[in-house]
Order: sequence, then structure tokens, then C-alpha cells
Amino acid sequence: MKTLTLAAILAPALALGQGALAQQMSDAEFGERVRAYLMENPQVIMEAVAALEAQESEAQAAQDNQLVADNADALFRAEGDWVGGNPEGDVTVVEFLDYRCGYCKRAHPEVAELLQSDGNIRLIVKEFPILGEQSVLASRFAMATLEVAGSEAYGEVSDALMTMRGEITADSLGALADELELDGSAIMGAMGTPEIDAKIAENYALAQTMGISGTPSFVFGDQMVRGYVPLDAMRQIVAEERDEG
Repeated sequence: MKTLTLAAILAPALALGQGALAQQMSDAEFGERVRAYLMENPQVIMEAVAALEAQESEAQAAQDNQLVADNADALFRAEGDWVGGNPEGDVTVVEFLDYRCGYCKRAHPEVAELLQSDGNIRLIVKEFPILGEQSVLASRFAMATLEVAGSEAYGEVSDALMTMRGEITADSLGALADELELDGSAIMGAMGTPEIDAKIAENYALAQTMGISGTPSFVFGDQMVRGYVPLDAMRQIVAEERDEG
């Protein structure tokens, strides 16, 4: 949120006041009266700040809701996205994630708990590798797993990548494939396909359109949430979506 200055907060009121009192006192006299009032009632400034922040928050939420509506097909119905949870769930959650993102790792078990405890949520993952070459390598490996070995294998690989410690390299990914009894050679061979190139580019473009620049970022139904969300807050947002139908 942009920094709020006293001038920005008081400008409308000062303009109105100056217009009404212009014929009665000078600008200096009017300014002194305003200053004296604020010194005697400093809580007015905090009330004005709170009101302005609330207005800006509401405006941002409305703008985000419109972005979700305008990009619903790309968010909820794009080909090539992994779908987890309950595919027939009554609330859809979209997560933009990066396997090297600390807050994504923190959110990962909470998203899993949300899906398991609720049982009626559809999860769509948007691979959004923005933290360097290792992030891109991990996303390509996960997407290639989906292409080569299917949805269940992708879920296992995605979980493992989120909890992986250390560097993400061709060797560590090969070891992961062996651990999960997957065909590592086939997966590695699929990581550079035009389809995966196009899907990553598509996710980057969607994020730019949505004004998403960090991970994790979520869409819960028609609400966009930028950044980490604790489990209790996720549950509250899902409940709000259900109440709104």
C-alpha cells in the first residue's frame, strides 16, 4: 500500500474548509485553526488513516474480483494444469507456487490439511517459477512428471519438491525419481518439450495480467489473495465463498 501522508489525508477536508471560510479568514489563520484542532484531537488523524486504508482495501478487492472474473477461463479451465483435492468440489482454489519459495513451503502442509479436512475443495496448481534456475528446473520436472506419469505421480513429486532440502539439480531430481520409482529418464527427456515451454509462458502471462508478482498467490473462488495465508484464514475465506454461493 502506498505511504499515507498527512497532506493526502487532510487535503479534501482542507479544500472544503478553505472554500467555506475563505471570506472569513486568511489561509494562515485557517491553517492555525486546523493545526490547533489536530493537536487537541490527534485521534482524528488515526481515524482518517484507518478510513482511507479501508477505502483503498475495498477498492483493491473489487479490482481483484474483476480480474478473477475476466480471467476465469485461464484460471479455472486451462489445459495442462494439475487438479487435486476433490475435482468436483464446490469451491475451487488456485495456487501460484514456486518450489524454492519459503512461504510456499510453509503454506504447503496447511493447503494439504485444508483439502483433507474439508473434502469438498478443488485445487488447481499454477507452476510459477520465479526464483531462479533451480525453480525453473523443479517446475519443469513436476510438469514433465504429469505429462509422462500422470496426476498421482505429479502429486507425489510436487509434495517431495516442496519438502526437498538442498540444491535442485539434475542429479537430485534423478534421485527423487528413483526414490518414487518413476522413470527418471523419460521425465528428464520431457522437461524441455514445447508444451511445457508454452505452459510456463502461459502462467507467466496470466500472473502479469492478474498483477501477481510473488508466491504463493491464491484465488479462492472469486477472491484473490496475494501472499501466504494461514490455515484458519483459508478456512474462513472458503466459508465466505460458500455463503456467497
